Amino acid sequence: MKRTGRVAAILAAALLAGGGWWLLNARAATPPALRTQAVALGSVEDAVSAVGTLQPRDYVDVGTQVSGQLRRILVEIGQSVERGQLLAEIDPTVYEARVASDQAQLLVQRAQLAERRIQLELAEKQYERQRRLYASRTASETALETADANRRTLAAQIAATEAQIQQTESALKGDQANLGYTKIYAPMAGTVVDVTARQGQTLNANQQAPIVLRIAELDTMTVQTQVSEADVSRLALGMPAYFTTLGQPDRRRRGVLRQILPTPEVVNNVVLYSALFDVENPEHDLLPQMSAQVFFLVAEAHDVPVVPVAALRPDQGGGHLVRVLEGGVPADRPVGIGASNRVVAEVRSGLAVGDHVVLDAPAAAGRPAGGAGGGFRPGPQL
Repeated sequence: MKRTGRVAAILAAALLAGGGWWLLNARAATPPALRTQAVALGSVEDAVSAVGTLQPRDYVDVGTQVSGQLRRILVEIGQSVERGQLLAEIDPTVYEARVASDQAQLLVQRAQLAERRIQLELAEKQYERQRRLYASRTASETALETADANRRTLAAQIAATEAQIQQTESALKGDQANLGYTKIYAPMAGTVVDVTARQGQTLNANQQAPIVLRIAELDTMTVQTQVSEADVSRLALGMPAYFTTLGQPDRRRRGVLRQILPTPEVVNNVVLYSALFDVENPEHDLLPQMSAQVFFLVAEAHDVPVVPVAALRPDQGGGHLVRVLEGGVPADRPVGIGASNRVVAEVRSGLAVGDHVVLDAPAAAGRPAGGAGGGFRPGPQL
């Protein structure tokens, strides 16, 4: 009995060992499940992304050309103004006094001119009298010369007075202009977007041109973006662009790149170039200094067959390969690729809508799925 039990135990252990060996080999022989995805119609955008700031395309900083106390500011931030509208006034007392002084001085000089012209007229008559007397030998040559000198002196004085009058008239025009500058008018129609001066503040125009306020035309805004030096070479004037704002993340506003400034800005050792495009703003819901997430479209395709980038592998000829299920078996197939980003790529040839591509199938001939050159590396990403 003991011997029979021992034999039974040995047979049971052998059966368990054999069953485990068979189960392990069966599992090793079963291929892993393949992850696939069907080719479908979709849209692809290859874009350069950047962060931008909104600014009015047309604006003017309104300053003052004269110094003095800012007596009144007649507009407020957000107010619409018309061209030529009175915006602010500077205390005109000093400039009014200068104009009055010039006018009084001009009156004095004109009176002096009239007096000297009368004196010159009398001197001319005296000179003629002395000339006739000298011709008749009844007056001395000295008297004739004195009369001639008097009329010449008066003529010179008249010329000097006329020059002084011109000088005073010029000063009067300048002082009248400065008096006019004490009233600040709108140079363009638009909206007051900033007021930097305060009523009662003393402005000194001798050292700098003080800015009182800014007027901007908000119907058209300019998006000023900063693009890294790695991406700026992908931009081209006239290429389409769109952006979203923080307040309206689902609304795309579109424009066309019109300028790339050649002088960069270096921020934390990063070289950034400014790229500008305009956008219409009829509702005036875009305001200065708003932040924008900008996308410059390098390439785009809509309603085209798309394939996941994870399914693409490079081939030796510089193209791309995908593995397609054919009768349940994955097979390599060359494909032509158009626009792409880090997620999907446009299929131009080699695949049809409905084909199932393998996302993680092992490569043929023992090569890794990425081929000899490693995994697929798409172009510049979004």
